[in-house]
Order: sequence, then structure tokens, then C-alpha cells
Amino acid sequence: MNDLLAQGAERGLDRHGRAALREALHQALDALRARWHGSRSAGDPPEPITPAFWQQVEAILAVTPALSLRRAVNATGVVLHTGLGRAPWPQEAAAAAVAAARYAVLEIDPESGERGLRDAALAARLCALTGAEAALAANNNAGATLLALAGVARGRKVLLARGEMVEIGGAYRMPEVIAAAGARLVEVGTTNRVRPEDYARHLDDPEVACVLKVHPSNFTIGGFTSEATLASLAPACRARGIALVYDLGSGVLSGADLPPLRREPTVRSALRDGADLVTFSGDKLLGGPQAGLVVGAAPLIARLRRDVLMRCLRLDKAILAALEATLALHALGEEAARARIPALRLLAADVASLRARAEAFARRLQRPLAAEVVDCEGRVGSGAAPIEPLPSAGVTVTVPGLDAHALAGRLRRGDPPVFARVQDDRVLLDLRTVFPEEEERLLQALHRTSTA
Repeated sequence: MNDLLAQGAERGLDRHGRAALREALHQALDALRARWHGSRSAGDPPEPITPAFWQQVEAILAVTPALSLRRAVNATGVVLHTGLGRAPWPQEAAAAAVAAARYAVLEIDPESGERGLRDAALAARLCALTGAEAALAANNNAGATLLALAGVARGRKVLLARGEMVEIGGAYRMPEVIAAAGARLVEVGTTNRVRPEDYARHLDDPEVACVLKVHPSNFTIGGFTSEATLASLAPACRARGIALVYDLGSGVLSGADLPPLRREPTVRSALRDGADLVTFSGDKLLGGPQAGLVVGAAPLIARLRRDVLMRCLRLDKAILAALEATLALHALGEEAARARIPALRLLAADVASLRARAEAFARRLQRPLAAEVVDCEGRVGSGAAPIEPLPSAGVTVTVPGLDAHALAGRLRRGDPPVFARVQDDRVLLDLRTVFPEEEERLLQALHRTSTA
């Protein structure tokens, strides 16, 4: 990096400031690595730094001051941090999005030259991974759920258990989503207990078009409780032609045996248990870009595709490309998915390796910083597995004469922005969510902040 900074200075690029030049070099190198990953074979010699590389650095510097969406270091221990963009993308997804940024084969059939379906390949991958008959993609899971409810129940009734009338961040309330879809809510059961017979007493009403189940991602109800399962509801719904829709929220495709995810239902199991439509997110446990995915029965998916909302909620080409690349990694199997999808890799990291990294990192910190290696707990985040602990290891740092909240604020306002936790009057850096290649930048940020 020092050599590149010196070369950049020779080209006059340090006029933007050394910190801005360093960030631009990191971004250009990341793009270069993504291109290598997508187009070069193992064993090929590294691609040299070319004039085109420096042109890209200049282009990044030209727009950097106007951009608020900057790369950050996540040292919070929350893997799917909503404020920091949820799942970090795989390299393959980023490379696919870059490739699609120019002209791309989006809605055209190369064989015939006729207009085609923009997410046909994506839908095929989803069906292969989940066992669904058909699939589509919307802008996010809220959009996917809205589309599903509008498509199957507009102008009619939707049954929903009182204990599943969830609210998630941003004032997203399920009763209001049902109303926005043009359907009418019928509350079933009580807050803590609902039985199949509570639904059964409404199923012969010709106005009932849908039974909706919602996975309570961001909370749990314990104690004296009961739930009507998908499997217990499916036969009666199917016999009456009533759609059984499951808003799964995070949605597990790979990594179901990871300790924090063992209680999370998978997309495949939801379909196997009788759901006609399952909706879930692309940027949570799937580990890709923001999207809302709908999988299930072919006639219902076809109805959703014809709905007026479909065009309002559809994905753009860059997100489609990134999402398809992420699904392709899931298709390689569990081992490959965990190795190459960052969110799964972070969740799978063992505490012993995190502690070893924390010890090595702490040894590199210099005065006035005081560091201590500690055991800590993170979270999956974004409502997934809300009560499951995520044991981890990290480093606490203090600066004499500087309050922990003040130090954390300086880190957030730095370059790069570093987001950490304050615990016991110390700044805690949970290394589970810090990528190894980010440690040098984190170290530099800490030293700059402590001497400011």
C-alpha cells in the first residue's frame, strides 16, 4: 500500500488528501481482485497495475466527496447489522454487479432476440435450491409479502394469529401490510396460544382467501404457548383452495446446522410442510443483496407475476446479477457456501481462531492505547435468531483521559468509519465481524484517533 500511495502522490492524486487516496486505492484494488476472481484461473500470475487502474482511482476520487455511502469497519459483533447494510456481499456478487453495470442480457433471449423474462435464470436457481415449483424476486421481503398478499387475497380476508402480528424496524406492521395489499385482516387465537381449530372455524367463509403465518424473527414468546404449524394447517387450506402463505423473514438456504441457526426454519422445510408461498430476504441469512424472494406453487407465482405491483417492486439488473451469483455459491454445497459467502463465514468462525486474532491484534496496539483481549457475545442481527448467543472474542481499548463514548464517536467519524460497542466504560472491538484484511486499516484508525 505504501508503494501505491507513493505512486499516487507522484501522479498528484494526494491533492485529495492521503486518507482519501488510501480509500480510493482500497476500492480500486477490491474491484481489481473481483475481476481477477471472476476471469482468471488459479496459478495465473497477478495482473499488473496498469494506467486503467490509475484512471479508476482518479474516477473514485472525483466523486468521493459527494458520496455518503462509504465503506465501514464493523466491529460491533452483529453480523447482519441493519445500519451497516446487513450481509456483506460475496466477491462474486460484487463482480457480477459490476459486469452488469453496462449493457447486459437482462430482458432479451440471446437465441431468438425476442424480449424475455428478466429473472428467469434466478427463478430456476431458486427452484433448484428450495424444491419450489416456481419463484420470483422483488425489491425486499416487505415488498415480496405485500405482493403475495395482494396477489392471492386482494379484496378478501386473511387469517393471521394474534401472536404473529409482528412489527419490525421502521414501523413495518403486519396488519398495515395486509391493509395496504387491499385485504381484510381476521385475527385468530390469542397472543400466546393458537390452535388449528382456531383457524378451522373461519375456513368455510367464502371471503377467506389466505392463511398467513409469520415467523417472529425479532422476538420470542415463551412460557404457556402453543402454535398451529404449517403441517397442521396445510391439508384444510388445500382442500378449500385457500392459499397458505409463510413470511419466513431471514430465510435459511445454507448453514442450517450452524449453532445460532439450528432453531431457524429453512425455506425447503417450509415448502415441504405445506406452504403454498414462502417469502424471505436476500440480504440476511442468504448472504446477498437486498431482495425479497417468493417461492412456491407455480399457479400462484404466475398470478403474482401478472399483478400490477410486480413491476413496481421488481429488481434492477445489478441486484439481479449479484443475487444470482450468490445463489450460484449456495448451489456449490454447504462447505463452499460457508467459505465464499461472507455472512456464513462470519457466523461459522470458531471462538479459538477469533481469540488468536484478538491476541495478535492487541499486541500491535501502541500507547496511548491500552488494550485487553476479552471474551464477548455478538448477535446474528436483522431479527434472525434473536435469543441465540454468538460467542466471540475481541479487544477492549481505552485512551487515558478520553471517555469511552467520546472515543467511539471519534472512530465512527474517522476514515474509515469504525463502528464498535461501548461496554463497561471501554470500547469493545468484536473481531467476529472484522475481516482479517481490514485489521491493518482498523489499527491505523485506532492510532489516528488516539493521538488526535
